[in-house]
Amino acid sequence: MLEGLLGSEEFHGQMKRHAKEVLELLLKRGVNFSILTNISDVSFDPALPAQISQNFKPITMFFLAGYTFESTQIYNGKISFEAGFGNDNFGSLVSLPIEAILQIIIEEIPIFINLSTPPKVVAQIPKETGIKRSMEALMSNPNNQKLIKK
Repeated sequence: MLEGLLGSEEFHGQMKRHAKEVLELLLKRGVNFSILTNISDVSFDPALPAQISQNFKPITMFFLAGYTFESTQIYNGKISFEAGFGNDNFGSLVSLPIEAILQIIIEEIPIFINLSTPPKVVAQIPKETGIKRSMEALMSNPNNQKLIKK
């Protein structure tokens, strides 16, 4: 039941809208924050050198403060910001889908937690096909054949 809710299109959309609203409020009020996300959902332009990107964990936190905070934009369902990485402060535009944000954190306190899982597109099996398969499985056992009236 819980999986059905967390993976539903409706709940996923609601989490995305809520994340966007929280981000917009923080930006409007000038409140610095951090986001926690899967690094696989993040793009960098220009791409980061290997010696920097290899140090990222699968779940990575980005701190949005100073120039990074000031450069933050929300558009077309994405959040982007400019950030410097490594000892040389290698500059890159970071962007990711809003729904990829797992948490929004202020002063080490999560103020938003995204519990949704991306909805899966499941091919619908026609009802008749499912009933036929079920009946075939039932009838494949000789002991079950006597249960069916002829």
